[in-house]
Amino acid sequence: MGKPRVFIDGAEGTTGLQIHSRLNQRDDIEIVSIPPEKRKDTQARSHFINSADIAILCLPDDAAREAVSFVTNPNVKILDASSAHRVASDWVYGFPELESSRREEIRNAKRVSNPGCYPTGFLACIRPLIAASIIPQDFPVTINAISGYSGGGRKLMEEYQSISKEQANSYAYGIYGLTFGHKHVKEMHQHSGLQSPPLFVPAVGNFEKGMLVQIPLPLHSLQTQTKDKVNGELIQKTLKEYYQNEKYVSVAPLNDETSLRKGKFLDTQAANNTNLVQLFVFANDETKEALLVARLDNLGKGASGAAVQNLNIMLGLDEDLGLN
Repeated sequence: MGKPRVFIDGAEGTTGLQIHSRLNQRDDIEIVSIPPEKRKDTQARSHFINSADIAILCLPDDAAREAVSFVTNPNVKILDASSAHRVASDWVYGFPELESSRREEIRNAKRVSNPGCYPTGFLACIRPLIAASIIPQDFPVTINAISGYSGGGRKLMEEYQSISKEQANSYAYGIYGLTFGHKHVKEMHQHSGLQSPPLFVPAVGNFEKGMLVQIPLPLHSLQTQTKDKVNGELIQKTLKEYYQNEKYVSVAPLNDETSLRKGKFLDTQAANNTNLVQLFVFANDETKEALLVARLDNLGKGASGAAVQNLNIMLGLDEDLGLN
């Protein structure tokens, strides 16, 4: 039996380049590449998709849907890194750590959607707490998040990388998505178990990559099924137990000062160049306030790292290959 053949449709984009770089170092798979002049040729793309064991789509949403329509070979597996199929009922959502059965679902699937970067951090924090009934399904959840500018793709990267020193301060931090229609909200809503969509306020910072996803929780409005009050210790313990066997999701101790620069600042970029989602719980039981934070590399576990992890699972390979 030969090596699995992998085709990346959109290998010249930000995520595609990252995935190709990770896979190109491996000798257990064969990367098949389309000639540069044929990248927009539908017949050529169709040929390469159908001749692969697995095709990874690193395309805009509409182009990803078009690529799926090219599939005629029933044996081809598709891993879509766009947001086109993340809430589709006939696609498996590719977050292996999200629940105990998810890896097996990914392994057996012909169609897997790679999670978005913001949803990865959000769902890692919120899903275990909803499953444990610590956060009720009808709770009004708010998310504040910041990402490096690479999350906006090539055009935004070029814009930030071309600014002058005089412009740098004005580009330091900017919130966006102020019409509250960010494309990640549907994904967050569907896979969280919440009855209503969360209120999501994203921001972009003047750094290439790195991400913090923050969820404030008023503890006075939460209680367990046994009517016990929720505190920071319970939240941290629940997350720790949920991910105790997971390599790529870590949970810091409650109010962990060792994670803070100078004991005060939680750095945005400390998980860069890893496939980790690092979870933090900060709480004050006197004021009844808590903050959940997920830190990740938006190009790592938020994109290419997650894609390689899903690829490995779909092909029945060692899950860690290409991630270290």
